Amino acid sequence: VQLVESGGGLVQPGGSLRLSCVASGFTFSRFGMSWYRQAPGKERELVASISSAGDSTNYADSMKGRFTISRDNAKNTVYLQMNSLKPEDTAVYCCKANWYGMDYWGKGTLVTVSV
Repeated sequence: VQLVESGGGLVQPGGSLRLSCVASGFTFSRFGMSWYRQAPGKERELVASISSAGDSTNYADSMKGRFTISRDNAKNTVYLQMNSLKPEDTAVYCCKANWYGMDYWGKGTLVTVSV
């Protein structure tokens, strides 16, 4: 089982990034997927989640209207489009796969929002 995130980097405030998480080693289309983030010195928090079929999404309040989660089951990939980024969005972003209490985690990708 492997989840590999990519797409992080340094971006200026107000900018955009699209994160990707490619899954392998399990039946991706059965699993709900989520993005979490952990900022330095803070606890990990849920960013967004999407159902296995991609027909239901949920967002943390601070991300609503700025972030969009999506998935492509044919490519075993979940995405996080992040717009209007703020310095407080700086964190390591990880994806998680979940199915009936079974969780798989990626190692994360660093997003830094700074001038």
